[in-house]
Amino acid sequence: MINRWLFTHIDNSALIIFRVFFGFLIAAEAIGAIFTGWISRTLVEPQFTFNFIGFDFLQPLPGNGMYYYFAVMGLFGLLVMIGLKYRWSMISYTIMWAGVYFMQKSSYNNHYYLLLLLCILMSVLPAGNYFSLDAKQNPAIKKISMPRWCLLIIIAQLWIVYTYASVAKLYPDWLDFTVAKNLMTGRANYPIVGAILQKHWTHVFIAYFGILFDLLIVPLLLWKRTRLAAFFFSIFFHIFNSIVFQIGIFPYLSLAFTVFFFSQETIHRVFMKKKEFYTRAEIKTPTYSKPLFLIMILWFSIQILLPLRHWVIPGDVLWTEEGHRMSWRMMLRGRSGITNFYILDKNDPKAQKQLINKNKYLTKKQLRLVSSKPDAMWQFAQHLKEEYATKEKDIAVYVNSKISINGKKRKLFINPETDLANTPWNYFTTNPWIIKYEKAASPN
Repeated sequence: MINRWLFTHIDNSALIIFRVFFGFLIAAEAIGAIFTGWISRTLVEPQFTFNFIGFDFLQPLPGNGMYYYFAVMGLFGLLVMIGLKYRWSMISYTIMWAGVYFMQKSSYNNHYYLLLLLCILMSVLPAGNYFSLDAKQNPAIKKISMPRWCLLIIIAQLWIVYTYASVAKLYPDWLDFTVAKNLMTGRANYPIVGAILQKHWTHVFIAYFGILFDLLIVPLLLWKRTRLAAFFFSIFFHIFNSIVFQIGIFPYLSLAFTVFFFSQETIHRVFMKKKEFYTRAEIKTPTYSKPLFLIMILWFSIQILLPLRHWVIPGDVLWTEEGHRMSWRMMLRGRSGITNFYILDKNDPKAQKQLINKNKYLTKKQLRLVSSKPDAMWQFAQHLKEEYATKEKDIAVYVNSKISINGKKRKLFINPETDLANTPWNYFTTNPWIIKYEKAASPN
């Protein structure tokens, strides 16, 4: 039964056309980072980067190296699009994107994580077997079908992402429209739509449409009777997000996903009329079926469990941030803080705490990160410790930080008596120097 479900062959037009869209979009992501100044702001201007803890070996290339790095990524994206050395190009882009993702957190975005997952999946899918230069140069690899698991794995991944994004919104500050109002306040100067975005009914619509869209869009696209309506809702939703939130390629990537939901006949007719349409529905169980099945179980177990990890970490994730990343908690809250760092020379009994001028070390983007995120505070303390060690000084670093969630009253965030420079980072559980509150998401 499982073999029939996974390995029955279906027409591969959807995967082939998605490869073209995907290659174009990932090329645009890389090349756009060069011309929008993203690389300069995130990787060139800073004195150092806030990498994922444990990935200290990932550092930006010196000089103009990161511009060349992204240019090469853009080239790989174009090669994916045209299907030249597809597998090699896709794997290369994936490795390079993973490097960028884990190298910095100043511009962290859940969409970047999703792109990493999709790159991994596309690296194993047979998306270069038709309408590609590879197939033209080597007709032996040309295929008009694919096993059904290639379709199911994409749909399942999207379903997980959207479902978690919806459920995460079910908390008071989202449901009473506080988050939507705060998000729109900073967009009041937008031409034409700026005034509309400040209306209460707009905030109500954004809050509840966001929950319902994320929860229902995959089932509605799967059901033939609602598919077309869901598709038009998707166009509206993602174009709105693109205009209002300016989140790069993600809205267009989300629209590209819809090719996996329409019938194979429809996708073939619309995009690939000249291609032979596959109808034989053969079951071809490969020799690697058991390893593949086990890998899929492992993959989706991680995808389902990783976003739930904050439930086993003490404290409210909206406050502590522990378990926030890689859990599809998208645009859920506004977070701001006033954070000061003090150093104390441990070898001088007469020494007084000295306030650190953060502006000497950090860019504006990094200042926002260090002011509100505990892992960045800890990393900055480690950076200060290393710098002063070169001056043969052994220092303690203390932090005074008050944080506000969704515009509420600030509360003390870090234990000011903890020396972060000489405190280890707990990877898999809470860090006790983060002060916990019973109702941290909406502090009074």
